[in-house]
Amino acid sequence: MTVKNREAILQMKPYVPGKPIEEVKRELCIGDVIKMASNENPLGASAKAIQAMQEAVYRVHFYPDADCFALRQALAQKMHIEMENIIAGNGSDELLEILAKTYINPGDEVIIAEPTFSEYEIVTRIMDGKPVLVPLDQDGKIDLTAMLFAITAKTKMIVLCNPNNPTGAILGKEEIASFMKKVPASVMVVFDAAYAEFVDKDADFEDGQSYALQYDNAIMLRTFSKIYGLAGLRIGYGIAKKETVAMLNRVRPAFNVNLIAQAAAVAALADEEHVATYYRINQEGKRYLYQQFTAMGLAYYPSQANFILVQVGKNCQDVFQAFLRKGIIIRTGDVFGKPQAIRVSIGTMKENERFIEALKEVLA
Repeated sequence: MTVKNREAILQMKPYVPGKPIEEVKRELCIGDVIKMASNENPLGASAKAIQAMQEAVYRVHFYPDADCFALRQALAQKMHIEMENIIAGNGSDELLEILAKTYINPGDEVIIAEPTFSEYEIVTRIMDGKPVLVPLDQDGKIDLTAMLFAITAKTKMIVLCNPNNPTGAILGKEEIASFMKKVPASVMVVFDAAYAEFVDKDADFEDGQSYALQYDNAIMLRTFSKIYGLAGLRIGYGIAKKETVAMLNRVRPAFNVNLIAQAAAVAALADEEHVATYYRINQEGKRYLYQQFTAMGLAYYPSQANFILVQVGKNCQDVFQAFLRKGIIIRTGDVFGKPQAIRVSIGTMKENERFIEALKEVLA
């Protein structure tokens, strides 16, 4: 007789990551491969962050600072809040898991948009919770009205990915204000603002920080994986009221953020020029891809992030394989319930041009 697993595990669909560059090179014997699948920073980490990592290497025989003091201090100064309002995590993914472990009991319902980041459903099922999936509206936005209607006595949490992955659509200030007034105090609202730094400066956008600091039932999550270019280090943070952070720290594993990641994040946070450069390149790349998609007659979702979901009119797996043979890794839309769409991360202009050239050939 074997050890029996928990039934909830059988209901989970494992997260499907973007294909690694090394794997494509190995499988297809291709030397020049670019990855435009996982919304990473095509410029890489800042020089200051790299230097900080190199210096930190000589201290790896020590455990990291369990409280992430230097990072939380730097974040507090940058965001004009107190350190006690900040919790650091091994990527925002770990913080989602900590939230689930802290609040979700078996049978509790978690309201999640569909499609969105699959990790929300995964952590819910791990805790024997019940995901309640609410379709996006026709513009690819999270349907807050439908979410309010989905609330029941069993609802414990609502997750808002804003900008939403994979559509890049955002929620505005008045929408969120009206929504938060109607959400019961017993329901935790999680604002996942992983892509907030990419939003147009003049856009009507609410990242959720003000609610996280004022409401007992709100938290905002951010990451260093995207605009800061530290995806390989796995580091993110959450902002909430001090009482909420204290409760989450009861569940947070000791030494959960490694020493090198902490050093790199502090340095990356200070390198505003690197962030501004990538923001500009992302904006330029987005405009270029919009123009090309329009010229090709392809429908797409206008995005406030560093990716675009575009309809290609063919089976996305076939398109994916064709792109692989050209040394370009993209994301298939079927994982988001869009079998004839692909999601492409916005790269450097050279990468964007290579992608468009390949797209024309694949669709011809």
